[in-house]
Amino acid sequence: MPLALLALAISAFGIGTTEFVMMGLLPNVADDLGTSVPTAGYLVSAYAIGVVIGAPLLTALGSRIPRKRMLVLLMGLFTVGNLASALAPSFGTLLAGRLLAGLPHGAFFGVGAVVAARLVREGRQARAVATMFLGLTVANIVGVPTATLLGQQLGWRATFLVVAAIGLVAMAALARLVPHVPLDAKGGLRREFSAMRDRQVVLALVTAVFGFAGVFAVYSYLASMMTKVTGLAETSVPVVLALFGVGMTLGALAAGPLTDRALRPTLYGALGAMAATLVAFQFTVHVQWAAMITVVVLGAVGFMITTPLQMLVMNKARHAPTLASASNHSAFNLANAGGAWLGGVAIAAGWGWTSPMLVGAVLALIGLAVAILAGLLDRGPSAPESASRVVARSELGEWVEQQPERVG
Repeated sequence: MPLALLALAISAFGIGTTEFVMMGLLPNVADDLGTSVPTAGYLVSAYAIGVVIGAPLLTALGSRIPRKRMLVLLMGLFTVGNLASALAPSFGTLLAGRLLAGLPHGAFFGVGAVVAARLVREGRQARAVATMFLGLTVANIVGVPTATLLGQQLGWRATFLVVAAIGLVAMAALARLVPHVPLDAKGGLRREFSAMRDRQVVLALVTAVFGFAGVFAVYSYLASMMTKVTGLAETSVPVVLALFGVGMTLGALAAGPLTDRALRPTLYGALGAMAATLVAFQFTVHVQWAAMITVVVLGAVGFMITTPLQMLVMNKARHAPTLASASNHSAFNLANAGGAWLGGVAIAAGWGWTSPMLVGAVLALIGLAVAILAGLLDRGPSAPESASRVVARSELGEWVEQQPERVG
């Protein structure tokens, strides 16, 4: 794997840290700015809204900007957003800073996934994309717990100053390590939007919304489940979250080669395994050691759906994949918000702290049904059986063949 993937992974590490660290800092922010914890929770929503808006908007605006420069500019905007958050004098300005920091999230991963796939030979495209996503998963093991502890000890502003510093390091790494990746001469904004109308792209985005919502229906309330149902002490919550991050990392490592070998079967298996794991969690949550193991498995199968979905939208929009790739992350963040909301509705209805598990299982099964429907509709002589075969036939593969010295 080329060193350029390290630059993408460092960037993903910073993005993952700032996305999830706010959940652990809400009490500190609320106390410092004189607001309630539920009100401070809007800071989480502001970031997600930024992702949903920014992914298609910034990708469209940057459709003719060289991809290396686009990646650096997006990380620059990310850095400015985190710096603005660190220096925010009021809750309103912090809300704006979080929105600003979220804007480049989806566009960066969308452009980054296309670049990552172009950096490697045929048969390794999904592994390259998964390597970039490893930065996101490692953030949940190392970045988020460390940044949360830093914020608790030195104040929440220190956390965002450190994340801004990570953004500067990522910009330098991108500028130094990522090679020039030429734009498609026939590309452009109109072609990008045309690719979004492909039925398979739309079905993949719908799969992402429902399938990933199953994970966040549970993850959003995991801390409360583990303390109120499993009986763990509150001091054990960071360990539980780190275990979930370990599972995410294992899932990302497995998803790359599996997706390169068989894209749709990997997606079907991950969604089915997620539904089964959530049903099993109803029983294992009452036993501490079993609950811990289930958390790791849930993180693994949950994150295993990201790489095949990312490759699927890139394959189906292969002549203009950037906007579709970025929109996939808008879909993931809609899933985050929708899953958390539906899990909260179940709890508020008096169904108990374990009810989000069944809600998540149903959402995962809906996602699986949509994925299977898409697979059935896609059958035909030109239907791809693996991620790499389609990429190799596309302009991505053509570029790789023309640039052998860069893909060793």
